Amino acid sequence: MPRPSTGTPSPAWTDPDCPVARTLDLVGDRWSLLIVRDAMDGARSFTEFQQRTGIARNILTDRLRKLTAHGVLAQRTAPSGRRLQYVLTDVGRDLFPVLLTLRQWGERHAFEPGEAHSVLVDRQGARVPDIRPTGADGALLDADTTHVQKTGSERQR
Repeated sequence: MPRPSTGTPSPAWTDPDCPVARTLDLVGDRWSLLIVRDAMDGARSFTEFQQRTGIARNILTDRLRKLTAHGVLAQRTAPSGRRLQYVLTDVGRDLFPVLLTLRQWGERHAFEPGEAHSVLVDRQGARVPDIRPTGADGALLDADTTHVQKTGSERQR
């Protein structure tokens, strides 16, 4: 599986030393994250992604190629044996907490009070609890209690 962070940094990286910037370069546009969201929700075919998102076919083709090239999705032969389907890789599944955090932020800030919206539930039907990052001591972490630290020869943000 290709790893975009190996070798010489691509000139296409917005900020080659920043993990946040590199992540956004890979999956930071709206369509890529909606494709990953739908893959997590069971979409597998080009047609399913197109119908669920309403994305233009040429843009969907581009995003599926990019997500596949960077190991977020993989192509597999469909059970019918006639077409290819897209499936999440482990790299793609690792985006679950990212999408969950975006969803929970949206539930709090993107809807008017009382406005209808979807919610994510677990297998028992209980609403998924809010993600709250904690430190090694169990204390809640936020922008005021964390900072970026340079490691090795990399500059991180």
